[in-house]
Amino acid sequence: MKTPVIREAIRKGCFTGPTSGQAPGHMQANLVVLPERHAEDFERFCTLNPRPCPLLGVSEPGDPRLPALGADIDIRTDLPGYRIWRDGDIDAEVADIQDQWQGNSVAFALGCSFGFEAALMESGIHLPHAAAGTNVAMYDTTLPLESAGRFGGTMVVSMRLIPPAEIQRVTEISERFPDCHGGPVHVGSPQDIGIDDLTRPDYGDYAGGADDAVPMFWACGVTPQAAIRRAKLDLAITHQPGKMLICDIPADRAAS
Repeated sequence: MKTPVIREAIRKGCFTGPTSGQAPGHMQANLVVLPERHAEDFERFCTLNPRPCPLLGVSEPGDPRLPALGADIDIRTDLPGYRIWRDGDIDAEVADIQDQWQGNSVAFALGCSFGFEAALMESGIHLPHAAAGTNVAMYDTTLPLESAGRFGGTMVVSMRLIPPAEIQRVTEISERFPDCHGGPVHVGSPQDIGIDDLTRPDYGDYAGGADDAVPMFWACGVTPQAAIRRAKLDLAITHQPGKMLICDIPADRAAS
């Protein structure tokens, strides 16, 4: 679907699935919404950890718009699914956050690897999760993050199984998109970064791949959710993994 069409379908509740493969060629964004008192520390956390947290935009307190990413975007309604966090735990998963939005709410939009997936597929790279319409597989790791205030911990990564002959090309393509997490942070043995079983992701779905495919791992925008869990804030709002904000910005504009 085109960007305005898919966002309208999401806003009306007609589309509630993962956004991988939707509006190909456009940027997609992870979402974090925090009370203003935590916003400065979280913005510094993003600055210190640009691979998992490439910051695309920040709203004014109480303003649900992000006009730099889309003229009609309303953060309260324009994602297919949201998580409400209280004291570090998921309190609810909801279709919109109009009731939770407050006068001091600040929204952060963070780049997503879905932004470079279109470039991979246009180059003939097969992505099983996109073909199946399922979510990408995501994992907690032992890769450390720089801390800022109450935000810190370890990185979450997304994984794609890539044939050995395509690894170099996939690396080069994704490196062109630093605002979509850039190139992979690890290639090969998942145990080296604390992942015991690829078939059991911590978030998303395992879609499999060719027998000789090699796991490639990218920094993931679910990382802030792990940091929010660790920080035990009294209130935070995020996207549900894989259910992103689709922006008007072409993904190639984010390419370096």
